[in-house]
Amino acid sequence: MSTPPVVAAVDGSDDSLHALDWALDAARRRRAPLRVVHVRQYAPWTQPDVLVTGPPADAGDEVLDAARAHVAARGDTGTDVGYDGLDGLPGALLPELGATARLLVLGSRGRGGFRSLLLGSNGLAAARDAECPVVVVPRPGREVDDDEAPAVAPGPRVVAGLNVDSPDDAVLAFAFAEAALRGARVQVVTAYPWPVRTWGAAAGEVPMPVIAQDEVESEVGTLADGFLAPHRTRHPDVPAEVQVLPGDAAGRLVGASRDAELVVVGRHRRRLLAPARMMGSVTQAVLLHAPGPIAVIPPSPPEE
Repeated sequence: MSTPPVVAAVDGSDDSLHALDWALDAARRRRAPLRVVHVRQYAPWTQPDVLVTGPPADAGDEVLDAARAHVAARGDTGTDVGYDGLDGLPGALLPELGATARLLVLGSRGRGGFRSLLLGSNGLAAARDAECPVVVVPRPGREVDDDEAPAVAPGPRVVAGLNVDSPDDAVLAFAFAEAALRGARVQVVTAYPWPVRTWGAAAGEVPMPVIAQDEVESEVGTLADGFLAPHRTRHPDVPAEVQVLPGDAAGRLVGASRDAELVVVGRHRRRLLAPARMMGSVTQAVLLHAPGPIAVIPPSPPEE
């Protein structure tokens, strides 16, 4: 059985070449082939009031030529690299590539759109709809304020977001596997709302007792340790720590992501009343603001 490839999407932008470097390293670590893909939109070749019956004639692909030269300039990597040009809409074709990919990697911004945007539409579509994990590599220069980044021990680490109210085992499994490949530790960040808002007691009613913050933090930490237990058993050589922090989960994850090898977050599961695939506000905030690569993991299949 052939090994599923790591797929890197390129469009000629500096961002996509930066993502290509990350994908090449990911393929090497996984001993997997790398497939470099350029999706060429029909629109540049169409004219108003002209019926187009098919894609334009192949006149070469300068974007793939530039990608070949970029990979060659890095030297012999020992990785099997293939190049494919596809015709269609990137926002539709890129997620489809995830059906047969081990990993889909792309830059946070492409050549089109407004330069002020932090995440392009193609990256958003791929992270939301692909069936495989999607890694978005932001352009260099994103920063995290010192007061938002907690002090951490030196050394490589993979950050994983954990919601103890709705945990997804796929996020932790990916984070531990990636840390094992990189010789890194796992830093699991889980946040809880504080202060807890309670309804005031009506006249004649006895008010509810006040919940102590240390009790909430201890309970959340106990739950998180329980979710981590099987992964620690599966990866005994990967150190793992849990950070239980009050406040906004998105802000805590963005702060923890500074200088991290990767930050891993999950996608929302489909629900009966909301069958469309959804990103989730925390995941989208991390994609917009984290300074390093972000892996978005599809949810685990629902249990029978």
